[in-house]
Amino acid sequence: MENKYIYQNHDWAHFIWDKEKILILLADVKQKKGIFLGKMESLGLYLQDDANLTIVTENIIKSSEIEGQILNAQAVRSSVAHRLGIEIKDQVFVQKNIDDIVAMMLDALGNYKQELTKERLFGWHAALFSSGYSGFRENAMQVVSGVVGKEKIHYVAPPPEVLDEEVKQFLKWLNDDNSQDLIIKAAIAHLWFVTLHPFDDGNGRIARAITDMVLSRADNTEKRFYSMSAQIQKTKWQYYNILETTQKGSMDVTPWIEWFLKCLFDSIDFSEKILTGILQKHYFWQKMAGMQLNDRQTKIINMIFNRFEGKLTVREWAKRTKTSHDTANRDIAELVKYNILAQQGAGRSTHYVLALDEK
Repeated sequence: MENKYIYQNHDWAHFIWDKEKILILLADVKQKKGIFLGKMESLGLYLQDDANLTIVTENIIKSSEIEGQILNAQAVRSSVAHRLGIEIKDQVFVQKNIDDIVAMMLDALGNYKQELTKERLFGWHAALFSSGYSGFRENAMQVVSGVVGKEKIHYVAPPPEVLDEEVKQFLKWLNDDNSQDLIIKAAIAHLWFVTLHPFDDGNGRIARAITDMVLSRADNTEKRFYSMSAQIQKTKWQYYNILETTQKGSMDVTPWIEWFLKCLFDSIDFSEKILTGILQKHYFWQKMAGMQLNDRQTKIINMIFNRFEGKLTVREWAKRTKTSHDTANRDIAELVKYNILAQQGAGRSTHYVLALDEK
């Protein structure tokens, strides 16, 4: 009978790809990444830290969001800043579960040169769920969709009895095989780990942490200036589709690597926009150095620069600053007067944007 899943192939884990096709894409990615990281290195340490803080925060939030878990953005940012030793205004209380998730990601990034061991994997998994050290799943695992009785099976993972040996083989390759280009290795590592699906839950987030760890090895820095998770989240149905197709195919994983490289290329594109925002924030505050803004105004302006999602209304201002609508109105009116904020919409649709963002 024909094999249904990639791990059932007789040559399982001996991945192959069209080297000529992939090398062209890889060269484009490396050129783009090299230029972008060169720009980052030319910035001062303060701006590098700000960019790193922004991207790591975004990466953690979006990796969880892919799995349907919404994290408090300010809490994640506060935890990342604290653990990286970066001072920020408006630090907030951080719950242990968020702090543990941040610690897990920063371990992957900050200790990227260290071997990934089974014990370290268990630690990462425990951090995601705050339930103590765990082991590999003991039951069969299927990826399904649809209502009960009409489910569609997208993927059936390897049986639990083979996981210990399979993960051992994966970790040996990850830690010992230095012949592979590290960007290609990141692509293969991601696919290999999610294919094994060794845990009951959290496999996607751990796979993305492994991806970031290997990409940090490729960049030779613990700082993260682009977010694969943010890009995957934008196109997550494409992500799921290419995974499903690849996991039901042969050991030729050319389409998966092509998708991965395009995703990486686009993530750098997106990071260039984030860098533009960071520079705008830096120059904005330089320009505003002589202007006396109150703490509420400073907080909200920084919130906007830190990739605030949604519309800034009077109600949102009052909620975020824990003040009255009248006070919020006065704060906003003053910023509009100084041409810092611009009004958009009218009536119930009235909201405000930074004047430099006004179209």
